[in-house]
Amino acid sequence: MNHTRALFLSISALLACGSLRAQTFYDRLNDLNVVTTAMPMLNIGPDARSGGMANTGIGLSPDANAIFWNPAKLAFVGKGNVYGGLSYTPWLRRLVPDVELMFANVAAGVGERGGVGASLRYFSLGEITFRNEQGEEQGTYRPYEMALDVAYALKLSDHFSGGVSLRYALSDLAQGQVVGGQLTKVGQTVATDVSVFYQGDEFSMPDGQRGQWVGGLTLSNIGAKIKYSESGEADFIPTNMRMGGGFNWRLDKYNRLTLLTDVNKLLVPTKPERDVLDADNDGDRSEILAGKDDKVGVIPGIIQSWDPTAKPDGFKELMREFMINVGGEYWYNDQFAVRAGYQHEDVTKGNRRFFTMGFGVRYNLIGLDFAYLFPADQTVRSPLENTIRFSALVDLNQIMK
Repeated sequence: MNHTRALFLSISALLACGSLRAQTFYDRLNDLNVVTTAMPMLNIGPDARSGGMANTGIGLSPDANAIFWNPAKLAFVGKGNVYGGLSYTPWLRRLVPDVELMFANVAAGVGERGGVGASLRYFSLGEITFRNEQGEEQGTYRPYEMALDVAYALKLSDHFSGGVSLRYALSDLAQGQVVGGQLTKVGQTVATDVSVFYQGDEFSMPDGQRGQWVGGLTLSNIGAKIKYSESGEADFIPTNMRMGGGFNWRLDKYNRLTLLTDVNKLLVPTKPERDVLDADNDGDRSEILAGKDDKVGVIPGIIQSWDPTAKPDGFKELMREFMINVGGEYWYNDQFAVRAGYQHEDVTKGNRRFFTMGFGVRYNLIGLDFAYLFPADQTVRSPLENTIRFSALVDLNQIMK
């Protein structure tokens, strides 16, 4: 494996693995089978509103951030409405001081039934000093990744909408260095998201309360593999299924509550168990002992991600690959919000188990949101510990009037 690919796999492991007790790491190493991909930043929730609810966003009411969570929601932005957003997240601050994710976006209603959106994500990996095999410094660089999205959504009925987004993604990890005798290059790919959204009618409840069901499904990052050198191995990007639903509960004129649940699954093949120690002394250390070969194409890979026989531990492992997110949002007078959530991931698939909390305020044309993450088990140290997110939303339609 070349050094460039090792670099991005190390980054992927940090993003994918939440935490493990240091004293039991080696005891559990054989049980771990985390699904890693290139450009894991494509699946990082960028905004503080959903971040405060443990990254639940499929059924959340539409805003400028809809393009990331569920592009189909853009159809419900409303005719003539235009919203913009900016988000900033210092990432992995427990490990490094200068890794950060920035997200800028815009959403607009088009006609009676349509909506469009655009966004730019920029993920800075901080300042890294490159060295050659002899340990000599080759310069200091700032590797980065970015993604540019455009999306369109259309109402298929009064309650259903469909959406599609197109994404150009770029990953410059090695900054053109010669690694292992190979000239590295910028990894690039094009991908798409396909999504649906449901927003039911409000219905009456006891004591004058009102209720509404919402839900949706997004298949994201369906695109070509990415390479970091001409002769290097291509790697999957994080193709993902996100589905979820929720309930909007209007308690009275001033108080409303939203409860949400999202389920996530990477649509990428699981690594098989290989005979890396050559237990049978046949000289073949890549021999597959359990599962199926994960070196397949994109579409076969999506299909194989659902195949229990392709996983070393069969159906049990398939079930462990689902991540559960639950969250809630309370609004007072549509001006002040309090949020909380919980994310659960199996210990063998990354162990990202944490609680989140957040708050928001809306005043006139401006909205501000803040989110904070802390591990569910305080005895476990996590690289995601104390992650914070900041977001600002702007009603551009009012500004342009």
